[in-house]
Amino acid sequence: MPDLPNSKGRPPLFDFSAVLRARDRAVRLAGEPFLVQAAAEGLADRLQAVTRKFEHGLWIGSVVPEEVAPFAQTWVCADFDAREVLAAPGSSEQGPFDLTVSLFSLQWINDLPGALIQIRRLLKPDGLFLGALLGGGTLGELREAFAHAEDLTRGGISPRVSPFADVRDLGALLQRGGFALPVADVERLTVLYRDFFALVRDLRLHGLTNVMSERSRQFLRRDTLAALLAHYGEHYSENAKLRARFETLYLTGWAPHQSQQQPLRPGSAKTRLAEALGTAEHPLKR
Repeated sequence: MPDLPNSKGRPPLFDFSAVLRARDRAVRLAGEPFLVQAAAEGLADRLQAVTRKFEHGLWIGSVVPEEVAPFAQTWVCADFDAREVLAAPGSSEQGPFDLTVSLFSLQWINDLPGALIQIRRLLKPDGLFLGALLGGGTLGELREAFAHAEDLTRGGISPRVSPFADVRDLGALLQRGGFALPVADVERLTVLYRDFFALVRDLRLHGLTNVMSERSRQFLRRDTLAALLAHYGEHYSENAKLRARFETLYLTGWAPHQSQQQPLRPGSAKTRLAEALGTAEHPLKR
C-alpha cells in the first residue's frame, strides 16, 4: 500500500515500503544486532522490577525474545500495518492484555500518539505498556558529518539520518496516548568502529538505513563520500577508530485504573512548604 500524504499535503515522514525493505535486508544479513539484544535485556530489567505477575501479553513484533518471554503466561504477536493500524485482537473499549511490550516496533511510526492510543486500548485497566525506541542522540556524529559533506560538495543538505525522539517529549506523548504514571528514561552506548564501512554494515544489520519519504534517490557522490569520511575521521575518532553514539529510550505507562495513585487537588496540602523545610516564609516584594 503506498504512503498517503498527510492533511497538509506533504508525504509522511517515513516511507513504510522502505521500512519493510530495510527489515527484510536486515533479516538476510549474518550478524548479531547488538542494539536489539541490549534493548531486550533493558526491557527484561524493567519488567523484573515490577512485582505483579502478568497473564496475557501482547508482543508488538514477530518473535518474543527469550529475555522477555517469562514475564507473561501467554503471548500474542502483532504488528502495525501500512496504515499504522495495530492488527491485534481486542475491542475498542477494553483490551484483553495486561502487558504490552514493544522493542523498536514504534521506531518508524509517523503518528506516534495515535499508535500509543491503539496500544492503550488493547490493555486491560491497570495493564502495563513497556517500549523501547532509539533516542535523539543516536548517530549524531553521522548526521553532522553528512550535513557538512553535502553542504561542502552540493551547496545544500538532504535528509540522510532519520530523526529520533527526545526523552523529554516522550512522557507527554504517553499522557496524550491516555497512559497513567508515565515514565521515560534513557540508556546511552558509544561504539568504536574500525572504519566507516563497518558502521554502515552494522546499520544495515539493524535495519537503520534511510527510510525517510523525502530522502534523495540518487547515489552518494564520490566527492561527498570523501568529504564525509574526512570530516568524520577528523572530528569523531578515538584511538584511530570512529565513534558512534546510540541512545535507547524506554517508555513505561499504565492503562488508567482507580486503584492507581492520583495527584492531589491544588490547594489541598495541610502543611506549608516552609514548615516542611524548617525555614522562614517571606512574602514576595512587589
